[in-house]
Amino acid sequence: MADKPGIAVHKFASCDGCQLTFLDMGDDLLALSRMVDIVHFVEAGPVNPEAEVDIAFVEGSISTPDDLQRIQSIREHSRFLVTIGACATAGGLQALRNFVDAGEWVSAIYAKPEYIHSLSTSTPIAAHVKVDLELWGCPVDRRQVLAAIRDLLSGVIPAFEQDKVCMECKREQAVCVMVTRGLPCMGPVTRTGCGALCPRFERDCYACFGPSENANAESLARRFEGLGLMPEAVARRFHFITSGAPPFTETGARRREQSDE
Repeated sequence: MADKPGIAVHKFASCDGCQLTFLDMGDDLLALSRMVDIVHFVEAGPVNPEAEVDIAFVEGSISTPDDLQRIQSIREHSRFLVTIGACATAGGLQALRNFVDAGEWVSAIYAKPEYIHSLSTSTPIAAHVKVDLELWGCPVDRRQVLAAIRDLLSGVIPAFEQDKVCMECKREQAVCVMVTRGLPCMGPVTRTGCGALCPRFERDCYACFGPSENANAESLARRFEGLGLMPEAVARRFHFITSGAPPFTETGARRREQSDE
């Protein structure tokens, strides 16, 4: 097929899990390669970071000075820029550095801290450039990736569910782990997308798909306190994989302030 749309997959500070979602698509990836040109995807082979593309998928957070320059270049060469995963959309686990003195940690850990060139914060891509679509998850769901490609190239604005994980639990007939076992589950404030994977295996949700629409994080924090969690423990529930999401950042910060009093 001549003049196929071009797609690029870029990596910043991350674990590579969202890129592996592409590689794990199997037959779907082969079908995708017949419809589009994957012109840059270092983990899969093609290397052309400055190619003009229709869609640039970005995994990872902005954590170094070089990242700041590179994301600007990617934005300039992309028709659509789509962030994939918790790191790109909310800063990821590495965003926990935002709550401490990062320089102090670097000096304490590395014998030659002057060789470490990192920013004091880890921030989502949208904090630096215009993002056309955010796909949450840790890792991102491959069905959402394929749907995003199909819709964007068809001129349609992608629409994804904003339901809470609790709704998914009911659809999957999973027993509520917070009600029956007293576990501090983040499901009531987390968007679905995982198929309620953790609750279905009797584990509490830890919010890898980020805050749901109209997430009442403060109310859930008070419920956790009712379960016996101290403020620091409550803060840790919100300051985790998606700690950079505003509802979680603010609620966790209030509990950290309480624990310091």
